[in-house]
This record gives sequence, structure tokens and C-alpha cells, in this order.
Amino acid sequence: MSSENTNTHAEGADHGEHEGMDKKRIWRIFWILAGITTVEFIIALGISPHLKGAAHSFINPAYIILTLFKAYFIVAFFMHLKFEKVGLIMAIIVPVLFIIGLILVLTNESHYWIDLRM
Repeated sequence: MSSENTNTHAEGADHGEHEGMDKKRIWRIFWILAGITTVEFIIALGISPHLKGAAHSFINPAYIILTLFKAYFIVAFFMHLKFEKVGLIMAIIVPVLFIIGLILVLTNESHYWIDLRM
């Protein structure tokens, strides 16, 4: 009886972990990614070569933003990180805190070296 309970619980846990990913959602995410990729191709091959100067500088940030959206959809849905709240938070917050700490330390160190030269 104990093993039946464990198996039922394990099956329920597995279903609960991925219940948000059904075929309909997978296809919807696929079409979103395909649309973003199409827009990126249009920007890269159709619009960008014909622009010059200041107009070209607005295309690059748009292209980067679209790429970040694609990265979000891939990581969140196909790598299942959207369904792992604690893991996602730890994977983002901890490195960001280390980077902020590194920036603070390097800023402090650079001021020290600047003061030595003067």
C-alpha cells in the first residue's frame, strides 16, 4: 500500500510540474518564435541594409530586444524554467548579485589607482 501511494504521488508530481505545457501551448510558442524570427530576418536582410546613419542606430536595439524575447520564450517554456520559480530566481538573482558586487569592488579599486596617479 505504501508503494502504491508513492507511485501515485510521483505520477501526480510529474504531471503537476509540466501541466502548463500541452500541445496547444507548444504550438503557440512555436508560432510566436517563428514570427519573431521572421521579423528579425526582415530587419536584418530587408530593412537594415537600406538604412544609413541615425535610422540604423534604432534598428540594432530593436533587433536585440526581439532576440531577448526569443531567448525568454526558449528558456521559459522549452527549458521549463517558467515552471520552476525558485530555480529561476536563484539562477538569475545570485549571478546578478555577484556582478553588482564585482562592479562595486572594481569601481572602488579604480578610484584607488586614480588617486595614486594624482
